[in-house]
Amino acid sequence: MDPPKPATRPAPREDDEAAQFLAAVGEVQPVKQGARRVEPAKKDTLPPRADEDAEVLAQLSELVAGQAPFDLSDSDEFIEGHLPALDPRLLQKLRAGEIALQGHVDLHGLTREEAKGALQRFVLASRQAGKRCVLVVHGRGLHSKDQIPVLKTSVQLWLTRGRIARWVLAFSTARPHDGGAGAVYVLLRR
Repeated sequence: MDPPKPATRPAPREDDEAAQFLAAVGEVQPVKQGARRVEPAKKDTLPPRADEDAEVLAQLSELVAGQAPFDLSDSDEFIEGHLPALDPRLLQKLRAGEIALQGHVDLHGLTREEAKGALQRFVLASRQAGKRCVLVVHGRGLHSKDQIPVLKTSVQLWLTRGRIARWVLAFSTARPHDGGAGAVYVLLRR
């Protein structure tokens, strides 16, 4: 016995849009009803965090495009950054070391990853304790390969981008008696 042949539908009239749609779509079956709640993605499935080089390239791109949230100035010895809306008199006081220091952290001898974690914990704890101005000692890079100040460059990047930057209003190279080119004053948000 031969299987029954599927019934053929007559061609739809040109003015019957519903019939034209059904003819174009063909046979369909309803989707089975599944779970009504969508489970959140597991943390293991999140994309990996961008590496430091990607952060530097992103910062450079933002600076070139004029989208960086911080106004930055730097030279071989001097670094400074601040939010554009910051009162210039407050920045001048920070630069002159006229704001009382309420804490400090020394990042000497730490790897870049260790220093980033230590700086993040220090800034967060300082802000939670209500501190307004702190000192971050990063060193001058005199004992680094080719005497390039890796932590100095990294500290500037961390203070202007990412999680730490949310808590920072401004930073400036410290006065000589506070560490000079090997340290920065950091003005924190209230």
